[in-house]
Amino acid sequence: QVHLVESGGGSVQAGGSLRLSCTASGRTFSPYTMGWFRQAPGKDREFVGHIMYTGGGTYYVDSVKGRFTITRDNAKSTVYLQMNSLKPEDTAVYYCAAKFPGRAYEYWGQGTQVTVSS
Repeated sequence: QVHLVESGGGSVQAGGSLRLSCTASGRTFSPYTMGWFRQAPGKDREFVGHIMYTGGGTYYVDSVKGRFTITRDNAKSTVYLQMNSLKPEDTAVYYCAAKFPGRAYEYWGQGTQVTVSS
């Protein structure tokens, strides 16, 4: 079992930045792929991006490419989502999740609210 806790959400004006953190406890942090998702009011949950344990490779959806960066500190069992140039459409509850490579996401955090005002 992996327990994930997000933090760092809040309210910011358009063009601003926030950094979300997700700290894991329980089973070892490695070799999980860590993903970030978001869910806006009235919409389905959306995949934002992920970072792999091996090599630290990342992937982002087009809507956040060049603005969001995912990093991880395996020694601290923490993954980060740096969000720059935020837009009102980035407003959502953001979740981190963990999975073994090649499998579905199995562990989820409770979410943290990000609100971007215009």
